[in-house]
Amino acid sequence: MENFTPYSAFFGGSLIGLSAALLLYFNGRIAGISGIISGAFNVKDNDRYWRLFFLGGLILSAALFNHFFQTVSVNYSRSTILLIISGVLVGYGTRLGNGCTSGHAVCGLARFSKRSAAATVTFMVAAMLTVYVTRHLLGILQ
Repeated sequence: MENFTPYSAFFGGSLIGLSAALLLYFNGRIAGISGIISGAFNVKDNDRYWRLFFLGGLILSAALFNHFFQTVSVNYSRSTILLIISGVLVGYGTRLGNGCTSGHAVCGLARFSKRSAAATVTFMVAAMLTVYVTRHLLGILQ
């Protein structure tokens, strides 16, 4: 964790919480990214536009931050097919769990949802087991 600073984590987390709160306040919607993405392609009329703008803001803000600060570099050492399979599995998991980390962990826990607490514990344990198995038992991710 060589790039971790408590200040960047605090401000990043605060911005995530603020955007979730503003979306709930102004649109009455939960900021679950998997639901926003699927709704952007399934919803008719005006509901589609706020979803597309929200997603565009996520992409644009990351691009602007990287352009001005250039503190983050991402290098993938695994195959493209492995990334695609991983993405499909994550997408399947979010549909199976009726939400993703942003919907359950950020927004659901803030609303004291028991279902979101169960989902958050489940995907955190699954993530820890996945890392343990792939790194320590199989030696895949070193």
